[in-house]
Amino acid sequence: METFILDNIEPGSTIATDDWQSYNIIDKEHFQREITNQTKSKDYEKLYGAHLVTSLVKRLIRGTYQGRLEQKYLQNYLDEYVFRFNRRKSKSIGKKFMRIVQQVLKTPRITWPEIPWDMDPLSEYFLATGAS
Repeated sequence: METFILDNIEPGSTIATDDWQSYNIIDKEHFQREITNQTKSKDYEKLYGAHLVTSLVKRLIRGTYQGRLEQKYLQNYLDEYVFRFNRRKSKSIGKKFMRIVQQVLKTPRITWPEIPWDMDPLSEYFLATGAS
């Protein structure tokens, strides 16, 4: 967690966390930490979004994938989660279906023998797009 914080959060930023003990490693010289104890606080809105997303991702992994999560497919799992999350309140099933059909039509056709069964989606994406 410390590496992630150092690599992704600008020094001087305020990090909002709950009272989980693992967050005590946050460097107090470089970051401010705003702690909300969810069990003692009446401010349930404070970290609501973070807890909602975390619990839904856990449910997806435990329910849909039965806890079988492979690191090389993590980006695919998260892409599916984002797709479902962004459409969770859609009242029109037809609209969801239409979006799936649009994505299928935009995707190049691939035959069964061409499927790279053991590919690393992140590495393949960067090779195909030249992104870095």
